[in-house]
Amino acid sequence: MNNESKIYIAGHNGMVGSAIKRNLEKRGFTNITGRSIDELNLMNEKEVLRFFEAERPEYVVLAAAKVGGIVANNTYRAQFIYENLMIQNHIIHQSYRFGVKKLLFLGSSCIYPRMAEQPIKEESLLTGLLEPTNEPYAIAKIAGIKMCEAYHAQYGCNFISIMPTNLYGPNDNYDLEKSHVLPALIRKMYLGKSLQENNWANLRKDLNKRPVEGTDGTASEQEILVLLDKYGIKRDGNTVSITLWGSGSPMREFLHVDDMADASVFLLLNYDAPDTIPSQVNAGCGKDVSIYNLAGIVKKTIAYNGEIIWDKTKPDGAPKKLLDVSKLTNLGWTPSISLEEGIRQVVAAYITR
Repeated sequence: MNNESKIYIAGHNGMVGSAIKRNLEKRGFTNITGRSIDELNLMNEKEVLRFFEAERPEYVVLAAAKVGGIVANNTYRAQFIYENLMIQNHIIHQSYRFGVKKLLFLGSSCIYPRMAEQPIKEESLLTGLLEPTNEPYAIAKIAGIKMCEAYHAQYGCNFISIMPTNLYGPNDNYDLEKSHVLPALIRKMYLGKSLQENNWANLRKDLNKRPVEGTDGTASEQEILVLLDKYGIKRDGNTVSITLWGSGSPMREFLHVDDMADASVFLLLNYDAPDTIPSQVNAGCGKDVSIYNLAGIVKKTIAYNGEIIWDKTKPDGAPKKLLDVSKLTNLGWTPSISLEEGIRQVVAAYITR
């Protein structure tokens, strides 16, 4: 790759895609293209074909995907498998047809078996049953990895895959129903703190920026209370509580999206598709934390002083997911942003935006 190489980032407006775009620009790459969902429907084969015919990218980053947390994955199971399969099928196939020099496919750590030996090595893929709550999404991502491997085996395509752990950072999704655990914790505790302080201006400001089911900053105090209660943020007299799913015991690993972007570009520059499998590369920090302790870090950072209630009737998901990142480390890359510092940055940005 050189600074003038034409690079197409599918999903350039999303959390991961935008971070990769920023990283490439900082490195001096000047010929980066992307299309919004209104400009290009990646589930439409003809539209994707016309895009490749017109743009002829040399390098492709496949960061576009339908994503969400445990609630969204478990609720919209058909959409998660269908939409992700369609997106990656069209982009990977047209990248082959139009001679793309290298493609980077972004997967997820949920591709590995629910009870995989920890930390999870790349070789654990397809050795056991998946976590049921996100099985459709995981199967789609596994198909993407295998598609890259198949196109390399049959056609010699330089298509590689990176499997990130749980990501967080700028442009994250803070939807109270569909977000991942860390942004959900940040928003719930920020709203809880604002409720505890009777800061209706902050509550309305938040709802104006991130509307929920049509409720915005014009809602009455009672309407806001009803809405917050629906999502487990409740005030009883002078006491404010936040209800979180599960027991808090699952262990999870988190990587700042800027570190993920740096790892992705590092692989684009330094890693080619191998002839052996598994071909994917895990990306993480090599450390995990319980959801209970994660909630404690967010609580301290936001200075939320209310109660946290754990709803143990709700599913926990996989008990532990820690990636073995020795493959990436041996290639020469390590992360630079600690979890505590990353959360501090994200919370500060959330409050000021």
